[in-house]
Amino acid sequence: MSALSQFRNFTQRLPQTDLMPTLFIGHGSPMNGIENNEFSDSWIDLAKQIPVPKAVLVVSAHWYTHGTFVTAMDFPSTIHDFGGFPQALFDVQYPAPGDPKLAAEIPGLIHSTPVGLDHDWGLDHGTWTVVRHMYPNADIPVLQLSIDYTKSPAQHYEIAKEIYALRKKGVLVIGSGNMVHNLRMLSWEMINGGGYDWAIEMNDKFKNLIANGDYQPLINYRNLGSDAMLAIPTPEHYLPLIYTLGMKNDKEEVSFFNDKAVGGSLTMTSVLVG
Repeated sequence: MSALSQFRNFTQRLPQTDLMPTLFIGHGSPMNGIENNEFSDSWIDLAKQIPVPKAVLVVSAHWYTHGTFVTAMDFPSTIHDFGGFPQALFDVQYPAPGDPKLAAEIPGLIHSTPVGLDHDWGLDHGTWTVVRHMYPNADIPVLQLSIDYTKSPAQHYEIAKEIYALRKKGVLVIGSGNMVHNLRMLSWEMINGGGYDWAIEMNDKFKNLIANGDYQPLINYRNLGSDAMLAIPTPEHYLPLIYTLGMKNDKEEVSFFNDKAVGGSLTMTSVLVG
């Protein structure tokens, strides 16, 4: 059975509730934003299987800030925060609206840290490369929540718990990064598929901990050994996963999709909660 067929099977078994699911998506290369491949096809299929959200809030690896901020403009710009890619990628515009009213509610939900309303950022490629496949009509408001680099994984986990209430309001919250992300060790020979032993082993360890609901080792990932440091040399692509796990309640199940290593040192493994 193909990976996409397996994905369709488990999404069809999802219970219908008033609580929006939450996702961690391995976004990988910016090229996934314009290519139709196994990863983007699953994002398209996922959007057809889950309820249509009233808004989308993305915690992207690529908005790494001093302090916590939420985009609050009427029309966020499409940010092309990369280099060395074909012009077709730079030409993409994703004109989804923002939602200033929703943005203004978020600081009231987060009590553990101040949240600023941002009018300058927009939608970076951790957001639009995924969401434009899911909602190509760009008719659903999209916001971003930044990742404060001064805070610990445990503090990010607590922020996630505080924004859990958004799921009850029809908001789809997405963490966008990669579980294993070490571009310095990227292998072009494996760019279309394949991973180093340490990358696959760590990805499997992460998945087992997630499946068992054992989140403390994931929060304290620096204690998981030298392979974890290879998998997470810097935390910005990993922390969006912590947000997704923080928004899971005790009764929900998790499922994995796009479970594949590429480029030797990067995994696309993604998580569906709910």
